[in-house]
Amino acid sequence: MIHLFTIIFYQPILSLLIFLYNTVSFHDIGIAIILLTIIIRLILWPLSRKSIKSQRELQELQPKLEELKKKITNREEQARATMALYKEHKINPFSSCLPLLIQLPFLIAVYQVFRDGLGNRLNLVYPFIYKPEFINTVSFGFLDLAKSNLPLAVLAGLAQFWQGKMMFAKNKKLNKGADAIVVKDESMTTIMNKQMIYMMPVLTIFIGATLPGGLTLYWLVITLLTALQQFIVLKSFKKDKKLESGVIEGELINK
Repeated sequence: MIHLFTIIFYQPILSLLIFLYNTVSFHDIGIAIILLTIIIRLILWPLSRKSIKSQRELQELQPKLEELKKKITNREEQARATMALYKEHKINPFSSCLPLLIQLPFLIAVYQVFRDGLGNRLNLVYPFIYKPEFINTVSFGFLDLAKSNLPLAVLAGLAQFWQGKMMFAKNKKLNKGADAIVVKDESMTTIMNKQMIYMMPVLTIFIGATLPGGLTLYWLVITLLTALQQFIVLKSFKKDKKLESGVIEGELINK
């Protein structure tokens, strides 16, 4: 299993990092890490997009779920009604988790690659790629990515806060019209989401301050790219919702 993981994930990512270091990054490991992060994010874009949309759909359905729990106290009936609500809105409650699980091997491989690359352990680089005798871990002329870096960790934490704030931003109204549902910050899910917005950045800074700077740089860049993707996907999602609402209103008028 470990051998399979090495062949499918670790070795290609390590070889790509070294290739980028040798060529377009002009032997700057920081630039190579940024470029590799962008490439990985582009590869995982479809999975991330699906996960973000699923999270948003579940978030928007939360008020109706809370209303359902208040109306139905019997656990079995409540479960059936919940599944019926998911089916009505064509939502799979597990669809936001699956893409994240698929991305997990990539994240583990990237962690190991940066750890080994910064430590000059390059024995698994493909033979057709030039293997440098030594990787200079000083990036941009002043930043040693082999050592922990608190400012990078703080930046990664701030990026994490921005991403969380964007994803779990409070919606005052999820539907328009007389039957609009007002979102109240009383549900357990909402409370947990609000706590995570502040807890995750603190955790990011705490962990990032103990990691090599290269890993923290990756964390910072991947968070910024994820936040950018969220902005694009949520904007598209909002546009689709408006179009869908207009179509439904048009059908009702025609009837």
